[in-house]
Amino acid sequence: MGKVVCVAQQKGGSGKTTIAANLAVEFRRRGLKVALLDTDPQGSLGRWFLARRERLGEAGMEFSTASAWGVGYECEKLKKLADVVIVDTPPKVDADLRPALREADLVIVPVSASMVDLWATDGVFDLIGREGRRAVIVLNRVKAGTRLGVEVAEAAGKVGGVAEASLGQRVVFAETLGQGMAASEVRGVAAGEVARLADEVLGLLG
Repeated sequence: MGKVVCVAQQKGGSGKTTIAANLAVEFRRRGLKVALLDTDPQGSLGRWFLARRERLGEAGMEFSTASAWGVGYECEKLKKLADVVIVDTPPKVDADLRPALREADLVIVPVSASMVDLWATDGVFDLIGREGRRAVIVLNRVKAGTRLGVEVAEAAGKVGGVAEASLGQRVVFAETLGQGMAASEVRGVAAGEVARLADEVLGLLG
């Protein structure tokens, strides 16, 4: 049975889909079977998947969608097909998020390098705590050497565990996402950041 990684944050634009897609491709590059589950009505991960399939002919991973009540069923099905199931969730914190959290072996909480994003984690971590799940904050769109980035990282450490790996503010993430691709397929600094994050996530999954 595969492991479930849930990407959750109540603030929109935090980078949930970017992290989900990039981890999926990186895991796939390492020979793991990957499945995606999009529970966000906006369907950004689904659009990325379709763009990838159109570009490559075959996306190389399983994909499904579900509303809140169907998350458990879809996860059970996908865990039989994949080593890792990555769940992208809506940008909100309410009862609809809890079914996804219940299925998670690990919850990734993206935080862009702003205090506003960090404040938005309060409700997420409250639900994660109620469900007794393990979670890690991943700093996203980090500007190297800025005071704000350092302050956010320090404050995040007081809220919950923070991944050592982070993703910088790089155009390549937006460009590749729109093409159905991922940073690791372009190489460069961004690819290294994703690889380090994948290492850490796989370590946390055991």
